[in-house]
Amino acid sequence: MFYHKKNQLRRNAQFRAQLQFEQTTVSANAHQDSSAPTGGAMRPDPATAAKQACTVTGKSTSEQPSCTESSATISAESRAVSSHVLSTVSRTVSKTVSSTATSTAARTKSYTVAALSMACGLVLAGCNFDGKDGQTGLVGPVGANGSNGVSAVIGMDLIPIARHVSGSYGAGAAEITQYHSASKRIYVVNGAANAIDILDASGLKNQALSDARVAMTLNSNKFAIPSSIKTTDGSTVELGMANSIAIHGDTMAVAVENKRKSAAGVVLFYDIKAAAPLFIKALRVGALPDMLTFSADGSRVLVANEAEPETDYSADPEGSVAIISIDKGVIADQAQLVGFSDFNSKQAELSKQGVKFAGPAGTTVEQDLEPEFITLGHDGKKAYVALQENNALAVLDIGTGKFEKIVALGGKDHSVHALDVSDRDGVLLQKVPGLFGLYQPDTIASYQWQGATFIVSANEGDARDWKGYSEETRVGSIKRSAALVEKQQAVYQKDGLGRLKITKAMGLNSNGEYDALYAFGGRSFSIWDAQGRQVFDSGEQLEKISAAVHGELAFNSNHLSNTADNRSDDKGPEPEALALGQIGGQTFAFVGTERQSGIYIFDITNPFATQFVSYSHNRDFNQTFNIDDEKVPAVLTGAYAQAGDLGPESMLFVSAAQSPIAQPLLLVANEVSGSLTVYMVQPKRAQ
Repeated sequence: MFYHKKNQLRRNAQFRAQLQFEQTTVSANAHQDSSAPTGGAMRPDPATAAKQACTVTGKSTSEQPSCTESSATISAESRAVSSHVLSTVSRTVSKTVSSTATSTAARTKSYTVAALSMACGLVLAGCNFDGKDGQTGLVGPVGANGSNGVSAVIGMDLIPIARHVSGSYGAGAAEITQYHSASKRIYVVNGAANAIDILDASGLKNQALSDARVAMTLNSNKFAIPSSIKTTDGSTVELGMANSIAIHGDTMAVAVENKRKSAAGVVLFYDIKAAAPLFIKALRVGALPDMLTFSADGSRVLVANEAEPETDYSADPEGSVAIISIDKGVIADQAQLVGFSDFNSKQAELSKQGVKFAGPAGTTVEQDLEPEFITLGHDGKKAYVALQENNALAVLDIGTGKFEKIVALGGKDHSVHALDVSDRDGVLLQKVPGLFGLYQPDTIASYQWQGATFIVSANEGDARDWKGYSEETRVGSIKRSAALVEKQQAVYQKDGLGRLKITKAMGLNSNGEYDALYAFGGRSFSIWDAQGRQVFDSGEQLEKISAAVHGELAFNSNHLSNTADNRSDDKGPEPEALALGQIGGQTFAFVGTERQSGIYIFDITNPFATQFVSYSHNRDFNQTFNIDDEKVPAVLTGAYAQAGDLGPESMLFVSAAQSPIAQPLLLVANEVSGSLTVYMVQPKRAQ
């Protein structure tokens, strides 16, 4: 006990002495440098320095214990060591003083060494440093207040505050929507009129509509798509329908198909600073440009050229992605087309991995692949391209203009995830062994988590069902293998599983029997990493929530009539529209189901801990109506105008910073009802 206490006293005193002597030495040298004559050397008096070493509490030396007194706890051995140290100090000081040519820096170093050595001697000799504490210093100024924290969002309301109705039903009169923040105008592709409806949103109020299902509060100015256009290569192209728009800054790009859809389409560029768009130029791209997007910095436009075949397969163009460069606001005169010809020799390999190929014999890989949607990685170097019909994702290196790979997205195992397989059994969610759902995403979007890119997909599903070729059939119409029949014995019913539509292009064995069944669409939304690996899927949540909310009245209803369960044998609710938005540091996915016409909200901030937040819709399921869109124009009966919003085709999140009401908004374009509804996004926060 005594030994350890003694050593502790030594260490404490040594530290204090060292600190004091460093301060004394610096002070002495500073005085010397400013007042000593050249060649001379002023040095502190050793005795004075020793007294200063003992004065560590801010009191006079007379109040300190004498440094000549030996502590009762310090041994004679320690005093002997102290004598040796003092001798060394004396020699060092004498040597330093005798050297008149020594520089100031050298003198400073010598004095410091001497002082520290003297301090060690004094400590070992038994100086007592337990003097009284000095007076308490003044209190410092009060620091600035920190910013208030933000409570986490635990719920969310979508409040309809404005609505536009085109007056056209069942004709695609409200398909893709965009927003120009500078002018606070909303742009909507009106397929029925082949025009763009321009809506003034500057007068929006943060007040709920009194009857949002029939309200009409936003009038439009129509901007017609030209019937023909002269492109930058000097040719004149006869134009068909506008399919998509994108806006960056004051520039709007419009994807327009050729009058003959299998021929090359165009992208039209407009300056939209003024109320009426001003034409800039038109570039020829690939066949059936179905979607386009700007890069985050506005330096490129990427176009998904879906390249669908003619209905009789008299022509089947190659799918591609067009890259249009924009250098300091100047749009290039030619688009770079990136195709899939490098994969023509890899069809067997891709099929084995799970990529679906469905077409007439002799169809090449580049003809079969049909780009549906594009999203870019956070650094703008990679583009991720949804190949919906093929149930795959292509990864494009934008810099090299090459597709790096095609990733098969696989199938959802419905022996694990339940679904409703029939339009004749009411609400019946069941697990089916041997049945897989192809994800087949339509809209995809991307965001960051932990510095990595993640892709979100709305897994709508789609079949090739043309006059010249169709892959679609029902389970009851194909021959299942004995093993599959045995697997499904407990769940198979003619009016149950037998009603489900599946693809003929997958699951067939060498005997002409099906060992597995593959349905269209995942009836879900998913999150994938940048390599195409699934990290989250909503499983059966969408149908479960719909069944709980709507029950037998409207579960899996079509958007053409209020008839419950009439989409269960197809693709169920068909999630198609998707928008991502950030609120208070959290990232949310808004998922629109085309047939059910509902909007699901999920917190996807952490893709590995996704949480359901809310569900809403603006549809009146009590109205009786029917829209026959197989005929042109569509045949309308009943109270279709009172039914509300039908068939959300696209959605756009507008941040509070860009919103005309300083609150986040969600714009929803509804294809079947031809309506555009503006929702105020109102988070519910934890108390």
